[in-house]
Amino acid sequence: MRREDDFAQRRKHIADLSDQELYDRFWELTAQVVDPLLELGRKNTTPSVERAVLLRMGISSLDTQKIVEGCIDRGLMGHGAGHVVYKLSKEKNLSIRDTGAMLAKGEGWDEAASLFKKGGK
Repeated sequence: MRREDDFAQRRKHIADLSDQELYDRFWELTAQVVDPLLELGRKNTTPSVERAVLLRMGISSLDTQKIVEGCIDRGLMGHGAGHVVYKLSKEKNLSIRDTGAMLAKGEGWDEAASLFKKGGK
């Protein structure tokens, strides 16, 4: 059985590209695929999804609800509750768990919100 291969035909539009141009083209196409997925995640997350993320980050199940509610109250859900905890932990040089516990107690929310209002993602 002989296979009709059309590889040479299909690659004509990229045949003359340098390695750097191929590299750039790869990442351009990857962004076209991934960007809509990221946007979908930003717009369509749920409290349940955000609690699951926090649990996988090692935050106690008792604290996850309080953190998600804090994110909702401050308009931070679109950034992701896990991202809020992560970014604040880096800013304060604390562990993820300690940062989660702090937010669950109602502390640090102003600083967390300000990290995202500065144009941070």
